[in-house]
Amino acid sequence: MALRPLRRISLPDQPAGIYEDWLAGIEDRLRRPDCDRYRLCRDVLFELYFPGFSDYDELIADPATPPGSRAVLAALDPGGITLEPEYYHEIDVERYREVKPLLWLWQQFDRSPMGGGNIDVGIRFRRLLAPYIFKTCGENFKCFQFVEFSFGYNMEVGDNVVVHRHVLLDDRGGIVLGNGVSIADYANIYSHTHDIVDQRDVESPPTRLDDGVRITYHATVLAGTHVGVNGMVGAMALTTKDVPPYHVSLGIPAKPVKVKPNAPPEVLEGSPLNRR
Repeated sequence: MALRPLRRISLPDQPAGIYEDWLAGIEDRLRRPDCDRYRLCRDVLFELYFPGFSDYDELIADPATPPGSRAVLAALDPGGITLEPEYYHEIDVERYREVKPLLWLWQQFDRSPMGGGNIDVGIRFRRLLAPYIFKTCGENFKCFQFVEFSFGYNMEVGDNVVVHRHVLLDDRGGIVLGNGVSIADYANIYSHTHDIVDQRDVESPPTRLDDGVRITYHATVLAGTHVGVNGMVGAMALTTKDVPPYHVSLGIPAKPVKVKPNAPPEVLEGSPLNRR
């Protein structure tokens, strides 16, 4: 197989400068100790969805504004909508109150003309928001469009983590992503599970992906799973048990099928594959 590193792309000067100014303005507001995140979210979404209009309060209060338009305007304010995690029993209400407007802003940015497939600006925008949402966030976080979280505040993210499109990161019990973790399109990572008799009986064990882990296309990692250093979960796999370091797990349920060729000798010697 050929090595094919990503190409470097440069935007034309005019749009690049416009994007820089827009992102810098949002970051400046977020850094202020007195930042009203709910107002920030509303203002940014109003600009994205109603460009050229200048007075949100006037539009929503005006009886001449069509009911559908007023409903959309109301939904731009995160204080006027509910999100699924707010119904979860174990929610920390105060912590979620702080991150909710940024989660809503993240989601709705992805559905706007500015977001979606706009790669350069989208990655930078999400990278800007992530440290204000996650428990911890390392350097060079790269997140593509339509990724969703549960609480958000239970995410611990290392350096150089990449999360691709349409990924679900259910951090109800906590998710730890080590340095260099890569999660491919349509993967699901869970940290809660329901009793098979009474679905109201919920356990929330944390899920951990160590440094260098790869979760590939459409794979699912269930709550409480620990994927060891440089472990890999193959496409469409359902991981119900821990994955040893440097091992590749495949299937439903996923089982280790091979050891990566770069594994150190002690991993090869202790591999569960030797006991089969």
